[in-house]
Amino acid sequence: MAVSEKMKLFATKSSWIRKMFEEGARMKAAHGAENVFDFSLGNPDAPPPAQYNEVIREIIRDTSPGVHAYMPNGGYPWVREAIAARMSAEQKMTIGHGDMLMTCGAAGGLNIVMKALLNPGDEVIILAPYFVEYGFYIDNHGGLSKVVATDGQFNLDIKAIEAAISEKTKAIIINSPNNPCGQIYSEDSLWALGELLTEASDRLDSAIYLISDEPYRKIVFDNHEVPSIFAAYSNSIVVSSYSKDLSLPGERIGYLAVHPGIDDKANLLDALTLANRILGFVNAPALMQRVVAELQDASVDTSIYARRKDLICNILGDAGFTFTPPKGAFYVFPQTPIADDVRFVSLLLEEKILAVPGLGFGSPGHIRIAFCIPDDVIARSADGFKRAVAKARAL
Repeated sequence: MAVSEKMKLFATKSSWIRKMFEEGARMKAAHGAENVFDFSLGNPDAPPPAQYNEVIREIIRDTSPGVHAYMPNGGYPWVREAIAARMSAEQKMTIGHGDMLMTCGAAGGLNIVMKALLNPGDEVIILAPYFVEYGFYIDNHGGLSKVVATDGQFNLDIKAIEAAISEKTKAIIINSPNNPCGQIYSEDSLWALGELLTEASDRLDSAIYLISDEPYRKIVFDNHEVPSIFAAYSNSIVVSSYSKDLSLPGERIGYLAVHPGIDDKANLLDALTLANRILGFVNAPALMQRVVAELQDASVDTSIYARRKDLICNILGDAGFTFTPPKGAFYVFPQTPIADDVRFVSLLLEEKILAVPGLGFGSPGHIRIAFCIPDDVIARSADGFKRAVAKARAL
């Protein structure tokens, strides 16, 4: 067998979203796409803001010598300056372009951070429910994932995090607004986490880094806000992208920023920059760097997702689901009416509804529903959800 045993294992662990995608393709071919209700993929469908089309048309007309050449591995300094100015307002402190790197999406940014920080056997805490690929990124660079559950409403459980910290703990990854549940961690809980990590770092005489994955920062509902990570803890790193707030997932453009007062900043930034190169990213795409520099105040029309959030929550409530309404992102993560979330997903498939078992996100007994699909598709799914719940309760 040419494929490594580890990759075969990883394929099994990551298979749920892929399985649902493949099942969705089969069902759409058999029944017609209009008759299948596919909530399985977090693929943003709101159009990029109008400014994006204007900016990219202007930029591609530039034929200056070297416009497509290599630049510093960390990205164009003037692009980083534009992002740092916007982040300074978000994080409530001055961030300079030297505190930042441009990356190939948030995934590239997280891998760069793991490469720069981890020694073999170092532990990284991840919070369930979590984005499934975190574990793979940690393993890529010799680390070990340590899963800690959030509470019943998907808020931070500070005592559980404290119990998980050991002498091998190097970092904790948080994702707020969260994929798959849409929770936003409160400012008070982040400050409590910062205090815990400060105390633990001092006790262990080794910095524990807080890594905040924030691609959904601008997609929030009902006047909620995403608190500043940097204000809560100095040994923190923000990683983000333009995949969701500009609807550009295929362009693979993102960034990371370190807290201006982070420990050993110069060496850390050198390591991050080197990792950007030696992991094969080299630099973030030149064209898209120039584009996003002009779009720091732009975002998709988030009212599209807000409307769909209300629509799907009403449908789920009418069908009898228990769930925590999402505060951001474009997912809802209801409890399944039977403990076996995989079995319940099969009942949904009978109604031509595709969702992903919570098992794949470290939280069995739930399903992830991605509501980044047309309103009429969401609306027409209502009866199918009701019938699936009735079948589950009759088991």
